[in-house]
Amino acid sequence: MTKDFDYDLFVIGAGSGGVRAARVSAAHGARVAVAEEHKVGGTCVIRGCVPKKLLVYGAHFAEDLEDAKRFGWEVSGASFDWTVLRDNVLNEVERLRGLYTNTLNSHKVEVFEDRAVVTGPNSLKVGDRTVTAKYILVATGARPQIPDCPGNEYGITSNEAFHIDALPRRIVIAGGGYIANEFAGIFNEFGSQVTLVVRSDQILRGYEEQIRDRLMQISTAKGIQFRFNAPFEKVVKHKDETLTVHVGGGDPIDCDMLMFATGRVPNIDGLGLETAGVETGRNGAIKVDAQNRTTCPSIYAVGDVTDRVQLTPVAIREGQAFADTVFGNTPRTVDYSCIPSAVFSHPPLAGVGMTESEARNTLGEIKVYTSDFRPMKNVLADRHERALYKLIVDAATDKVVGAHMIGPDAPEVLQAVAIAVKAGLTKAQFDDCVAIHPTMAEELVLMR
Repeated sequence: MTKDFDYDLFVIGAGSGGVRAARVSAAHGARVAVAEEHKVGGTCVIRGCVPKKLLVYGAHFAEDLEDAKRFGWEVSGASFDWTVLRDNVLNEVERLRGLYTNTLNSHKVEVFEDRAVVTGPNSLKVGDRTVTAKYILVATGARPQIPDCPGNEYGITSNEAFHIDALPRRIVIAGGGYIANEFAGIFNEFGSQVTLVVRSDQILRGYEEQIRDRLMQISTAKGIQFRFNAPFEKVVKHKDETLTVHVGGGDPIDCDMLMFATGRVPNIDGLGLETAGVETGRNGAIKVDAQNRTTCPSIYAVGDVTDRVQLTPVAIREGQAFADTVFGNTPRTVDYSCIPSAVFSHPPLAGVGMTESEARNTLGEIKVYTSDFRPMKNVLADRHERALYKLIVDAATDKVVGAHMIGPDAPEVLQAVAIAVKAGLTKAQFDDCVAIHPTMAEELVLMR
């Protein structure tokens, strides 16, 4: 590697994409440094997927303890202490942060706990130091977007949700996407009165329509309230610390906490990208080609800051592809087709491939198979929630081009199905597989 620069690679941001790129590049023999101004681990580990999923597990006990009675378990005097769960989750996050830091250290990646700013195609200011690098990788991720309205400073985002002192009696959650619906389920199970305020007329845009409709029916039955076509107008804070949220198309809503989950925007503010001629596009996303290269040949970008697909496993693949291409002599690009995703709502949902409407618009003639059933556990628990599984099939080829589901453990089931859909298996091949009985997943091979 060249000695003309302090480093072969300087990575800005130690989240999922940046850490993978740094680690693999170092393993390929590059001299690598990474700067992280907050905490090593990034959104997913520190204030995203990991702590969120732990809260989802914690919230699920509310229903499990209730259902246990029907299975003969007498659980008396059960009570919930938010601070115990919160602190245990934060401790686990700290443990993981330590592991990520150890990984970088063991690969001899130099870690700067400081803000890095690009000052040219091959130079950066890190804290009060100036360093040079043959290549710079921007992996600064994204942050919650906050609606522009008077009083918006009184709301929190998912970042702060993991640190609150006490559960609110009433919470308003702004947004209709996966983060809004996940936290609606979490707070509802913990006993808060939840109102979801959505600017448009639907939740979970882009997900399979029947599946998201089912989530809405179940959420409504659980007591979550929805307000659609309700853009934010203003937030008023009262002397007793309560809030009144004024939205379009309806009465104001009184609450004790307001959480914004209204999308995420790439973190590019003050990064100095313009000094190196790095172009950005829609909502500040860094423009990159298939090799993750920006409009400046020595600067690359991966993950949410590029706003291609905002998912942790995608950022990791982009980081891996970058390292293998630039330092590993094995050029590779990421395949963005058929990426599975999940929403850890109550109950969770997951999907891969085309929705029914996408398939009709793209392929023309399709076959749609559904299984609408009450999981065995729900039947005995006297819980009236129904699961819904759906397969979308290309009529011309018999290939399964989409699979969508809502119900207990749907994300766990869908991961295996995603392999089959990605591989282009046919409905006949699904049908050829013998069912595992009794399971929920067997419905996937029994749809006639």
